Amino acid sequence: MKYTMKPKVRELADRFVQAVSAWDAVECICLNEAAATDTLDPYFALILDVYLSGDLPPAQERILAYPEHSVFETSPNGNKDRFMVGELPVRIEYKAVARIEELAAIALRAGSDLWKIRDSGTYVFYRLAQGQPLFKRTDWLPGINARLSLLSDEFWVRMRAFYQSTMDHFLTDLGASIVQNDSFHYLVSASGFIKYACAALFMENGEFEPSHRGYYTQVHTLKTIPDDFIGRFESFLRPDSELPPERKYEIAKLIGRSIVGL
Repeated sequence: MKYTMKPKVRELADRFVQAVSAWDAVECICLNEAAATDTLDPYFALILDVYLSGDLPPAQERILAYPEHSVFETSPNGNKDRFMVGELPVRIEYKAVARIEELAAIALRAGSDLWKIRDSGTYVFYRLAQGQPLFKRTDWLPGINARLSLLSDEFWVRMRAFYQSTMDHFLTDLGASIVQNDSFHYLVSASGFIKYACAALFMENGEFEPSHRGYYTQVHTLKTIPDDFIGRFESFLRPDSELPPERKYEIAKLIGRSIVGL
Protein backbone atom coordinates (compact mmCIF):
# COMPACT_ATOMS: atom_id res chain seq x y z
CA MET A 1 0.00 0.00 0.00
CA LYS A 2 1.27 3.49 -0.81
CA TYR A 3 0.73 6.32 1.64
CA THR A 4 0.88 9.94 0.56
CA MET A 5 3.16 11.90 2.88
CA LYS A 6 4.11 15.52 3.08
CA PRO A 7 7.66 16.12 1.77
CA LYS A 8 9.04 16.89 5.23
CA VAL A 9 7.57 13.66 6.60
CA ARG A 10 9.02 11.65 3.73
CA GLU A 11 12.41 13.29 4.24
CA LEU A 12 12.32 12.50 7.94
CA ALA A 13 11.29 8.89 7.28
CA ASP A 14 14.16 8.49 4.83
CA ARG A 15 16.64 9.77 7.43
CA PHE A 16 15.49 7.21 9.97
CA VAL A 17 15.49 4.42 7.42
CA GLN A 18 19.06 5.27 6.44
CA ALA A 19 20.17 5.15 10.08
CA VAL A 20 18.28 2.04 11.19
CA SER A 21 18.85 -0.06 8.08
CA ALA A 22 22.59 0.11 8.71
CA TRP A 23 22.19 -2.48 11.49
CA ASP A 24 22.78 -6.01 10.21
CA ALA A 25 19.84 -7.43 12.17
CA VAL A 26 17.28 -5.27 10.34
CA GLU A 27 15.32 -7.36 7.84
CA CYS A 28 12.89 -4.70 6.64
CA ILE A 29 11.32 -1.38 7.63
CA CYS A 30 7.68 -0.48 6.96
CA LEU A 31 5.83 2.80 7.26
CA ASN A 32 2.62 2.76 9.28
CA GLU A 33 -0.52 4.38 7.86
CA ALA A 34 -0.58 6.95 10.70
CA ALA A 35 2.03 8.91 8.75
CA ALA A 36 -0.47 9.51 5.96
CA THR A 37 -2.60 11.87 8.06
CA ASP A 38 -1.95 15.59 8.13
CA THR A 39 0.82 16.57 10.54
CA LEU A 40 -1.70 18.82 12.33
CA ASP A 41 -3.99 15.85 12.94
CA PRO A 42 -3.82 14.78 16.63
CA TYR A 43 -3.52 11.18 15.40
CA PHE A 44 -0.46 11.89 13.28
CA ALA A 45 2.74 10.02 14.08
CA LEU A 46 5.67 8.83 12.04
CA ILE A 47 5.60 5.15 12.95
CA LEU A 48 8.14 2.73 11.54
CA ASP A 49 7.84 -1.03 12.00
CA VAL A 50 11.35 -2.49 12.04
CA TYR A 51 11.52 -6.27 11.65
CA LEU A 52 14.63 -7.87 13.12
CA SER A 53 16.30 -11.20 12.37
CA GLY A 54 18.83 -10.71 15.17
CA ASP A 55 19.47 -8.75 18.35
CA LEU A 56 18.34 -5.15 18.75
CA PRO A 57 21.18 -2.70 19.51
CA PRO A 58 21.11 -1.28 23.07
CA ALA A 59 19.16 1.90 23.73
CA GLN A 60 22.21 4.16 23.91
CA GLU A 61 23.39 3.00 20.50
CA ARG A 62 19.94 3.62 19.06
CA ILE A 63 19.79 7.11 20.57
CA LEU A 64 23.11 8.03 18.94
CA ALA A 65 22.06 6.60 15.58
CA TYR A 66 18.72 8.40 15.35
CA PRO A 67 18.56 11.87 13.78
CA GLU A 68 18.48 14.74 16.27
CA HIS A 69 15.49 14.37 18.57
CA SER A 70 14.16 15.14 22.06
CA VAL A 71 12.16 13.59 24.94
CA PHE A 72 13.33 10.07 24.17
CA GLU A 73 11.68 7.19 25.99
CA THR A 74 11.70 3.46 25.42
CA SER A 75 9.29 0.74 26.52
CA PRO A 76 10.19 -1.49 29.49
CA ASN A 77 11.23 -4.34 27.18
CA GLY A 78 13.06 -1.93 24.88
CA ASN A 79 11.20 -2.73 21.68
CA LYS A 80 9.43 0.62 21.22
CA ASP A 81 11.23 3.95 21.09
CA ARG A 82 9.27 7.21 21.24
CA PHE A 83 10.52 10.75 20.85
CA MET A 84 9.96 14.05 19.09
CA VAL A 85 11.72 15.51 16.08
CA GLY A 86 10.81 19.15 16.28
CA GLU A 87 7.03 19.04 16.71
CA LEU A 88 6.61 15.68 14.99
CA PRO A 89 6.05 12.56 17.12
CA VAL A 90 8.07 9.54 16.04
CA ARG A 91 7.70 5.90 17.09
CA ILE A 92 10.07 3.13 16.12
CA GLU A 93 8.65 -0.31 16.87
CA TYR A 94 10.96 -3.31 16.72
CA LYS A 95 9.49 -6.74 15.96
CA ALA A 96 11.29 -10.08 15.93
CA VAL A 97 11.01 -11.99 12.67
CA ALA A 98 11.09 -15.24 14.66
CA ARG A 99 8.01 -14.19 16.63
CA ILE A 100 6.16 -13.15 13.49
CA GLU A 101 7.00 -16.50 11.91
CA GLU A 102 5.71 -18.29 15.02
CA LEU A 103 2.39 -16.42 14.91
CA ALA A 104 2.04 -17.01 11.17
CA ALA A 105 2.66 -20.73 11.61
CA ILE A 106 -0.05 -20.90 14.30
CA ALA A 107 -2.48 -19.05 12.05
CA LEU A 108 -1.71 -21.22 9.02
CA ARG A 109 -2.20 -24.43 11.02
CA ALA A 110 -5.49 -23.15 12.47
CA GLY A 111 -5.23 -25.99 14.95
CA SER A 112 -5.72 -26.43 18.66
CA ASP A 113 -3.07 -23.82 19.46
CA LEU A 114 -4.93 -21.00 17.68
CA TRP A 115 -5.94 -19.64 21.09
CA LYS A 116 -2.34 -18.39 21.41
CA ILE A 117 -3.10 -15.49 19.05
CA ARG A 118 -6.65 -14.88 20.25
CA ASP A 119 -5.68 -12.11 22.68
CA SER A 120 -3.13 -10.40 20.44
CA GLY A 121 -5.43 -10.76 17.45
CA THR A 122 -4.61 -10.32 13.79
CA TYR A 123 -3.48 -6.69 13.95
CA VAL A 124 0.15 -7.80 13.67
CA PHE A 125 -0.73 -9.36 10.30
CA TYR A 126 -2.60 -6.23 9.26
CA ARG A 127 0.53 -4.16 9.79
CA LEU A 128 2.56 -6.62 7.75
CA ALA A 129 0.09 -6.50 4.89
CA GLN A 130 -0.70 -2.79 4.93
CA GLY A 131 2.65 -1.26 5.84
CA GLN A 132 4.53 0.52 3.09
CA PRO A 133 7.99 -1.06 2.71
CA LEU A 134 10.77 1.53 2.86
CA PHE A 135 13.63 -0.96 3.15
CA LYS A 136 13.94 -4.69 2.44
CA ARG A 137 17.13 -6.70 2.87
CA THR A 138 15.60 -9.90 1.45
CA ASP A 139 12.24 -11.13 0.13
CA TRP A 140 11.03 -12.14 3.60
CA LEU A 141 8.24 -9.53 3.74
CA PRO A 142 6.51 -10.38 0.43
CA GLY A 143 7.05 -14.04 1.23
CA ILE A 144 5.28 -14.02 4.57
CA ASN A 145 2.48 -11.84 3.19
CA ALA A 146 2.00 -14.36 0.37
CA ARG A 147 1.73 -17.18 2.92
CA LEU A 148 -0.75 -15.23 5.04
CA SER A 149 -2.91 -14.67 1.98
CA LEU A 150 -3.50 -18.45 1.99
CA LEU A 151 -5.09 -18.66 5.44
CA SER A 152 -7.78 -21.34 5.51
CA ASP A 153 -11.50 -20.86 6.04
CA GLU A 154 -11.02 -22.75 9.30
CA PHE A 155 -8.78 -19.96 10.59
CA TRP A 156 -11.35 -17.24 9.92
CA VAL A 157 -14.24 -19.35 11.31
CA ARG A 158 -12.41 -20.16 14.53
CA MET A 159 -11.17 -16.62 15.05
CA ARG A 160 -14.69 -15.31 14.53
CA ALA A 161 -15.94 -17.81 17.14
CA PHE A 162 -13.30 -16.56 19.61
CA TYR A 163 -14.32 -12.94 19.10
CA GLN A 164 -18.04 -13.68 19.08
CA SER A 165 -17.74 -15.47 22.42
CA THR A 166 -15.87 -12.49 23.90
CA MET A 167 -18.49 -10.12 22.46
CA ASP A 168 -21.20 -12.13 24.25
CA HIS A 169 -19.23 -11.97 27.50
CA PHE A 170 -19.03 -8.18 27.35
CA LEU A 171 -22.72 -7.96 26.43
CA THR A 172 -23.62 -9.89 29.58
CA ASP A 173 -21.39 -7.60 31.63
CA LEU A 174 -22.98 -4.56 30.01
CA GLY A 175 -26.42 -5.62 31.18
CA ALA A 176 -25.14 -6.39 34.69
CA SER A 177 -23.41 -3.01 34.97
CA ILE A 178 -26.69 -1.22 34.22
CA VAL A 179 -28.56 -3.23 36.85
CA GLN A 180 -25.83 -2.45 39.39
CA ASN A 181 -25.54 1.19 38.29
CA ASP A 182 -21.81 0.59 37.90
CA SER A 183 -20.64 3.40 35.61
CA PHE A 184 -17.03 2.20 35.44
CA HIS A 185 -17.91 -1.36 34.46
CA TYR A 186 -20.47 0.03 32.03
CA LEU A 187 -17.80 1.94 30.11
CA VAL A 188 -15.41 -1.03 30.07
CA SER A 189 -18.13 -3.42 28.96
CA ALA A 190 -19.51 -1.10 26.28
CA SER A 191 -16.08 -0.57 24.72
CA GLY A 192 -15.25 -4.28 24.89
CA PHE A 193 -18.57 -5.24 23.36
CA ILE A 194 -18.35 -2.96 20.34
CA LYS A 195 -14.68 -3.78 19.76
CA TYR A 196 -15.27 -7.52 19.60
CA ALA A 197 -18.49 -7.13 17.65
CA CYS A 198 -16.47 -5.35 14.97
CA ALA A 199 -13.62 -7.86 15.24
CA ALA A 200 -16.05 -10.73 14.62
CA LEU A 201 -17.24 -8.97 11.47
CA PHE A 202 -13.68 -8.51 10.20
CA MET A 203 -13.15 -12.26 10.66
CA GLU A 204 -16.45 -13.01 8.90
CA ASN A 205 -15.14 -11.04 5.93
CA GLY A 206 -11.71 -12.64 5.97
CA GLU A 207 -9.94 -9.40 6.83
CA PHE A 208 -7.31 -8.66 9.45
CA GLU A 209 -8.27 -6.24 12.20
CA PRO A 210 -7.03 -2.69 11.67
CA SER A 211 -5.94 -0.34 14.44
CA HIS A 212 -8.68 0.68 16.87
CA ARG A 213 -8.93 3.96 15.06
CA GLY A 214 -9.47 2.07 11.82
CA TYR A 215 -12.31 -0.03 13.21
CA TYR A 216 -14.80 2.80 12.83
CA THR A 217 -14.02 3.69 9.22
CA GLN A 218 -13.30 0.22 7.90
CA VAL A 219 -16.22 -1.68 9.43
CA HIS A 220 -18.49 0.49 7.30
CA THR A 221 -16.87 -0.86 4.13
CA LEU A 222 -17.10 -4.59 4.90
CA LYS A 223 -18.97 -6.58 2.28
CA THR A 224 -20.84 -8.85 4.68
CA ILE A 225 -22.52 -7.19 7.66
CA PRO A 226 -25.96 -7.68 9.22
CA ASP A 227 -28.92 -5.69 7.99
CA ASP A 228 -29.30 -2.44 9.96
CA PHE A 229 -25.83 -2.90 11.49
CA ILE A 230 -24.52 0.53 10.50
CA GLY A 231 -27.54 2.35 11.92
CA ARG A 232 -27.37 0.42 15.19
CA PHE A 233 -23.59 0.86 15.32
CA GLU A 234 -23.93 4.63 14.99
CA SER A 235 -26.70 4.70 17.59
CA PHE A 236 -24.60 2.72 20.04
CA LEU A 237 -21.78 5.23 19.67
CA ARG A 238 -23.98 8.23 20.43
CA PRO A 239 -23.22 10.01 23.74
CA ASP A 240 -25.19 8.77 26.74
CA SER A 241 -26.68 12.24 27.10
CA GLU A 242 -28.54 11.53 23.86
CA LEU A 243 -29.30 7.87 24.49
CA PRO A 244 -29.62 6.34 27.99
CA PRO A 245 -27.61 3.23 28.90
CA GLU A 246 -30.72 1.06 29.03
CA ARG A 247 -31.54 1.90 25.43
CA LYS A 248 -27.93 1.29 24.38
CA TYR A 249 -28.09 -2.14 25.97
CA GLU A 250 -31.16 -2.97 23.89
CA ILE A 251 -29.31 -1.84 20.77
CA ALA A 252 -26.28 -3.91 21.80
CA LYS A 253 -28.47 -7.01 22.10
CA LEU A 254 -29.80 -6.42 18.59
CA ILE A 255 -26.25 -6.00 17.26
CA GLY A 256 -25.10 -9.17 19.02
CA ARG A 257 -28.01 -11.26 17.78
CA SER A 258 -27.57 -10.06 14.22
CA ILE A 259 -23.87 -11.01 14.22
CA VAL A 260 -24.59 -14.45 15.68
CA GLY A 261 -27.23 -14.91 12.99
CA LEU A 262 -24.93 -14.18 10.06
